[in-house]
This record gives sequence, C-alpha cells and structure tokens, in this order.
Amino acid sequence: MAEPVPERNEGLRVNPWNLLLLVPFLMLITPLINFDQPRLFGMPFFYWIQFAFVPVGVICVAVVYLRTRDEQAPKAVGPPPDVDVLDEGSAGGSVAR
Repeated sequence: MAEPVPERNEGLRVNPWNLLLLVPFLMLITPLINFDQPRLFGMPFFYWIQFAFVPVGVICVAVVYLRTRDEQAPKAVGPPPDVDVLDEGSAGGSVAR
C-alpha cells in the first residue's frame, strides 16, 4: 500500500497576524507625522512620535512572532539529498578540472 502524500504548502504562507508588521512602517510615511505641535517636553511631534514608534514596533514584532511561531513549515517530499549533490562544486553536473 502506498504511503499517503503529505499536503504540500508551496509559496507564501499567509497569516493575518503578519499584517501587524505593517504598523511600524507607518512611521516612514513622514507627511503623516511632519508637524511641530503638539510638543512633548519641548520636543516637536515629528521627533517624539518616532521615539514612540520604537516600542510599538518591538511589540508588533513580538506579537507576530508569538502568534506564528508554532506554524509548521512545509515538509520536503522524498529522502534528503546526498551530500555530494549538495556540494557547491557538483551542482552544475560534471565540471572540468
């Protein structure tokens, strides 16, 4: 009896949690934050909002990591290739020496 073929997940693995990684990129859209007021401790808005985005970005990356770390990566079908096949010099077939 033939072994069942495992389901192969090719391409990108889409997860809605990955959209949270777009939040730190909002800081790069400078026209949205290019203002002088309101000031915080005498610092213009443009500067202190960038400082505020640092922990926000760290939190976003940590949440995405914690929510997606248990996803199973797609498994390769078949036996692992031989070391000689993986060797850098033999990848192109026969090489003249």
